Amino acid sequence: MNINPIKILIVEDHKLIRVGIKTIFEENNEFEVIAEAENGRDAINKAKTLVPDIILLDLGLPDMSGIKVIKALYEENIPSKIIILSSHDNMDEISNSLSAGVYAYVIKDICSDMLLNVVKSVHKGAMWLDPKIVPSLRNKSEQVIPKQKGSRAVFRSTHANLTEREYEVLKLVVDGKSNSDIANLLCISEHTAKAHVCNIIQKLVVDDRTQAAVKALREGIV
Repeated sequence: MNINPIKILIVEDHKLIRVGIKTIFEENNEFEVIAEAENGRDAINKAKTLVPDIILLDLGLPDMSGIKVIKALYEENIPSKIIILSSHDNMDEISNSLSAGVYAYVIKDICSDMLLNVVKSVHKGAMWLDPKIVPSLRNKSEQVIPKQKGSRAVFRSTHANLTEREYEVLKLVVDGKSNSDIANLLCISEHTAKAHVCNIIQKLVVDDRTQAAVKALREGIV
C-alpha cells in the first residue's frame, strides 16, 4: 500500500453519486477517502478536524452554497486543495469558484481515470479546468484567471524556447481546437499538430493541453 496516500474528503449531498465517487478512489491505493459530507457545515467541520489533502466539492449543497463553503474553508486557513465536481458549466459558477481559489473545476461526466489524474495533478499544485469550459473562459480570462504577466514580450522572455509556430498552436489550443482542427487551420499534418502540442506541454512544464491553455491565459499571451 502507498505509504502516503492522498487523503480525500468527498462533499456531495446525493448518496448514490457520493458512493460512486468513493468507489473510484477505493480501487486505487494511491488515494484514501478519509471522510464524506452531505452538506456544507458538515464539510467545514470535517475539513477542520481531518485536514484532507483534497476536497471534492459539489456546489449544489442543501444548507449553503458551495462558494460559501470554499470561502469558509479559506477563512479557517485550512490548507486543503479544493476541486469542484459539478453537473453544470454555468459561467457564473465557474467564475465564482475560480475567483474563490479552487484548484480545479470538473464536470461530473469525466471518466474515472481522468478524475484520478486530476486529483494527483492538483495535489502536486497544478490547476486544472475541464476542457469543455476552457473556450468559454477566454473572454472572461482577466476576471477569472488573473494575468501575472503584462505582455507577450514578457511571456516570451520567460518561455523563450517556444517557437513562432508553437505560439500559433498554443493560441488555437486556448480556443479549444483539437489536433485535427489545428492541422486544418495551419495546413499541417495532424501528426505535426500533435507534436507541436506535446512540445508546448513539455516547454510550459504542465501536464496536459488544458493546463497549457490556463497558463497561457494567466500569463497574458492571449
